[in-house]
Amino acid sequence: MTIEEQLIEKAKEGKLLTHKCTECGYLHLSTAYFCRKCGSKGFEDVLLDGVGSVVTYTIITVAPAGFEKYTPYAFVVLQVDNTELRISGFMPNIATPDDLPVGTKAKIAGFDERGIIIEKQ
Repeated sequence: MTIEEQLIEKAKEGKLLTHKCTECGYLHLSTAYFCRKCGSKGFEDVLLDGVGSVVTYTIITVAPAGFEKYTPYAFVVLQVDNTELRISGFMPNIATPDDLPVGTKAKIAGFDERGIIIEKQ
């Protein structure tokens, strides 16, 4: 199974697959091929709860082709709790900024043709 397939399977379980550098311990998203802190190519898998806080987002009301049925939604950047990692994903049913204040607690809720799905906690 490829790293991308593993990432998808774990996202479907509400988890985030990451890589921890075996040299310096720096945590990376699982798509890293070398440590951005020390340059090492050695990693070990670390599975995190996909929980964090919304740091920014864009509300989509006019979607690209193929995504029209999902509007409105927000493309969200989630700061993963207790890490420096940020991930992005789709949060359905967000129509106005009042629906999603910055700082809202959220979690990975799955994965589909849109990518990682994030929902409010």
